[in-house]
Amino acid sequence: MLGDDGSVDLAASVIEQLYALVGKGLQIHPTLVDHGCRLIQQNPEARLVEYFTDVVFTGHRKKQIFPRSLNQRRYVEAIRAHELVFGIGPAGTGKTYLAMASAVAALMSRQVSRIILCRPAVEAGEKLGYLPGDLAEKVNPYLRPLYDALYDMVDYERASRLMQKGVIEVAPLAFMRGRTLSDAFVIMDEAQNTTGEQMKMFLTRLGMGSRAVVTGDVTQIDLPSHAVSGLVQASHVLQGVDGIGFVRFQAEDVVRHRLVGDIIRAYDRHGRSGRRRPPQGGEE
Repeated sequence: MLGDDGSVDLAASVIEQLYALVGKGLQIHPTLVDHGCRLIQQNPEARLVEYFTDVVFTGHRKKQIFPRSLNQRRYVEAIRAHELVFGIGPAGTGKTYLAMASAVAALMSRQVSRIILCRPAVEAGEKLGYLPGDLAEKVNPYLRPLYDALYDMVDYERASRLMQKGVIEVAPLAFMRGRTLSDAFVIMDEAQNTTGEQMKMFLTRLGMGSRAVVTGDVTQIDLPSHAVSGLVQASHVLQGVDGIGFVRFQAEDVVRHRLVGDIIRAYDRHGRSGRRRPPQGGEE
């Protein structure tokens, strides 16, 4: 190998550890190689076998779901150790997907008797009243990402049966008011679009035998400018409370296309630079 000593050592470590994963029966593909390289760069002491064989759940197409970054592993460990976990960070870092995998794993192993998935239906674009259909059809577009993650782990027919029986429930956050959610794994997605009152309402729904994961990206708040995000508020108010875990993701944790992480970093740099707004219309 050619290059500086540090780079050569990292490359050798990645190759050696990928061979070890093959020995464990894991199928190696380009995406896995990319994740392995990034993991070793973040933490040269990381052992890939500890990450890529720590299976959270095996989906219906035998797809194994496991942490692919240092913060993803911390997130999975926090979900296992705490009754309430906040996953905060940019899109594509696996916050919702790993929470869903943990929820389905808990249901299948009978740690909980049901899964409840919710999102705030913030009108970031079209108004709900102008969308076609009844209330369920109006809010369905807001809940689509939760359905997509669910169907990636449980086949459509089985997931549909579980939803018909109420074992898996997908609903807007407003539907949680007045309820007590016992013996359930509850996930609230897009929590940056809750108000402080909505966040408090949600967190106080938890009953005996339940656990919850709250996910969100504080750089993507669609609330009116005068409203305070419930996720931002909760991250200050609840920090240090026993039994609650916080995991913060970075662009390095993005597991989508490589460009997604680069895009996030570019926007972060732009936001810190304080540059004037980009030209509009015919401006130069």
